Amino acid sequence: MSKVQWGVLGAAGIAINRVIPAMQTVSNLTIAGIASRDLTKAQEAASKTGVEKAYGSYEALLADPAIEAVYIPLPNHMHIEWCVKALEAGKHVLCEKPISMNADEAEVLIAARDKSGKIIEEAFAIRNHPQWAALRQVIDSGEIGAVRGVQTVMCYNNRNPNDIRNIAGVGGGALYDIGSYTITGSRMAFGDEPVRAMGLFEMDPVFGTDRLTSIILEFPAGHATILLSTQAGPGTGGSHQHLGLIAERGWARMDFPYAHSVPSPCHIFIGNDKSIGQKHARELAFEAVNQYALQGERFSRLVRGENVPAVPIELAIANMRVLDAVRRSRDSKAFETV
Repeated sequence: MSKVQWGVLGAAGIAINRVIPAMQTVSNLTIAGIASRDLTKAQEAASKTGVEKAYGSYEALLADPAIEAVYIPLPNHMHIEWCVKALEAGKHVLCEKPISMNADEAEVLIAARDKSGKIIEEAFAIRNHPQWAALRQVIDSGEIGAVRGVQTVMCYNNRNPNDIRNIAGVGGGALYDIGSYTITGSRMAFGDEPVRAMGLFEMDPVFGTDRLTSIILEFPAGHATILLSTQAGPGTGGSHQHLGLIAERGWARMDFPYAHSVPSPCHIFIGNDKSIGQKHARELAFEAVNQYALQGERFSRLVRGENVPAVPIELAIANMRVLDAVRRSRDSKAFETV
């Protein structure tokens, strides 16, 4: 079967340093082109990554009939516009998280997808890591009973005023950047959607972004608590992260659940009704995998019509609804309905 021909809209750091190199290791796809609004920048990015074609505009790449699918690593506030344009151009779309600035604007993606007949997904690479399927199997097996609570943390230390993650108007701050991970993780652990949400925010007085954020999510079966920071923990380009859950007859703990800046081994520790403290009953160990590569491989198989798991865009919109509710609670100082 022929390789899926991919184009990349934008020369963002995550594309150049992580996603493109990862996807280039996959046998069923080719990164055929990269576009920037500055042709010189596109040419430099193409040269650095070994991509054949460079385009001086996003429109030029979308007009190329050879390109079948596009990866969009643009700033958050540009996602919807270029997702819709890519679908209208007849391309399959994989767009970085979070999919939008709010759930309402993301609703247009459903109609655009249905009209085009193409596939669109949010590029949440964690959904491709085998540890999450393994956690789901543990929960669904009944081994530890129903999940009653989730507690998760994610933080990094980035005080660079020029980093897009520290620019409020384009979706910077802890909630959008890493809250999207932890909310997704909580939803995946419960296998359900929260009904109410509340957040406590500490804002950076210069950036205007949330730098320390605590979240409570109420699910039908229990609660999730989340702690986020963009100015705590490691400052070397990595992050500190973990997820733990308590269930009716035991518990589980993931030591590296989310973003892997460097592919790394990770574990799920499982405790039963006799497991005290951190003394787990058994452990699931996972070798280092590149979840960006797994994402590109799986999505390309979808493009070729193979029977592999899909992640409907409706799940991304549901995540945005939770983010919206948490953000509203900053002003209301109360729980908000999701």
